[in-house]
Amino acid sequence: MSESLIQQGVEIQGLATAILLPSATLFSGERVRTVGSAGPLTQVVGIGLFQRAVLTLQRAGIRQLIVLAGGEEEQLKQALSRGPRVTIPVRWMPVREFPLDDPRTWEALAAEVHGCCLIASITSVFSRPLIESIRRTSHSGEALLVAQPVDKEGCRPGYVPVSVRGERLLGFAAPSGEPVQCVASEMVVVPASVMQGREARGLAGAAVPVRHWLERAAIDGRARVLMTGRHPAEWYQDVRTEADVPLAERRLLSSLKGEFEGFVDRYFNRKLSRWFTRLFLGLGLSPNAITMVATAVGLGAAAGFGLGTYGAGIAAALLFQLAAVIDCCDGEVARLTFTESPFGAWLDIAMDNVVHMAIFGGIAVGAYQQAAGEAHAWVPLTLGAGAILGNALSFWLVNRAQKVKAASRWRTPEHAAWAEFMLQNVASRDFSVVVLIFAVLGKLEWFLWMASAGALVFALLMVWVVRPSAISRAEASGC
Repeated sequence: MSESLIQQGVEIQGLATAILLPSATLFSGERVRTVGSAGPLTQVVGIGLFQRAVLTLQRAGIRQLIVLAGGEEEQLKQALSRGPRVTIPVRWMPVREFPLDDPRTWEALAAEVHGCCLIASITSVFSRPLIESIRRTSHSGEALLVAQPVDKEGCRPGYVPVSVRGERLLGFAAPSGEPVQCVASEMVVVPASVMQGREARGLAGAAVPVRHWLERAAIDGRARVLMTGRHPAEWYQDVRTEADVPLAERRLLSSLKGEFEGFVDRYFNRKLSRWFTRLFLGLGLSPNAITMVATAVGLGAAAGFGLGTYGAGIAAALLFQLAAVIDCCDGEVARLTFTESPFGAWLDIAMDNVVHMAIFGGIAVGAYQQAAGEAHAWVPLTLGAGAILGNALSFWLVNRAQKVKAASRWRTPEHAAWAEFMLQNVASRDFSVVVLIFAVLGKLEWFLWMASAGALVFALLMVWVVRPSAISRAEASGC
């Protein structure tokens, strides 16, 4: 796991290497642990800062890690060996053998870098989109400093103020007489050329020479600043003390969302699901276990609808809404703990469809019991069967559509656009609120008409979208 990509002879394009300093900060040197301070093993939503940083970098496309570790090296290795698998090479370099103030250390590191590298200390949690943005905007021969806007409380002690003009770094001091607008984060990108040769040797004695490199690059006009928070997904949250941990956890939870979300999910279900997500994380439940909990609650709701009384209908509708809330949690826990999997995604969709078909069946049985003995008592059963058939056919077609999407084999851009629209709508949980409204009105049989017609129309539209691409795919394979 420690062999470098250069040793492997792997071709690297763009920013692909990250150097992590778990025992030091970029601008202050060696970290001094005091009461209440956070460290690389500090847990944030059940995962240590170091492990979370490594996994986030891996997901964002970093292909090689170099860790300049201090006395916590063995603990850090053990942390990486647990939980989600680290698949990129990690090279460990003990600081006792490679001191951070020795130019030869950085010259050795430069030999491992192709073009430029990301250097970061372990004092924060950050988003994958932020790293992806850094990778897109990094240019060869140019330094990049990630900076944070100062909040209403002003510049906190220990933070380094930054002077910026547009996207250009001017220096590390606010203009005279002006309030501090932004501060440096513990994350920079530097070209390999500044880590070796004359520039590196001229900085001997600096605890960590990053600040000097950036100042020199700023003088030469080769230093840019990337501000966090330009887009909601590109966020960075400091965790320098234990008091910062709840802030980081709230930031992580607020950043969670599924690939496709409806109005109710975004403004109601997600607000409540975060409380359940905390509970499930505390209980140590896996995402797949949470999926089954949501399924059990949903099937309980279907049984309640089958009783056919007004009160049971209201209770079942509320239970179904609770199942929709819990159904958000499996994806949230998976993203927080880096345990997403293709099987988990399939299981989530499959169990959603099982619950939906059970709900249609339960409402149909309940409506039949209410109309028992009447000439039209067969109508709700027929509508329920139509809704179940349409849902089952739609599930099969959605699986076909996802396979076509994964293979990028849509016949035309129009079919691809329609498929994307359909996939977004099939994943929506918004109709749980519609069920609740009909239950309150005492007209759940009306919902059956809508569900039956909607499921069959959706299935027919999916046939129209998938069939031409499926035929062209079969022709291309020679079948």
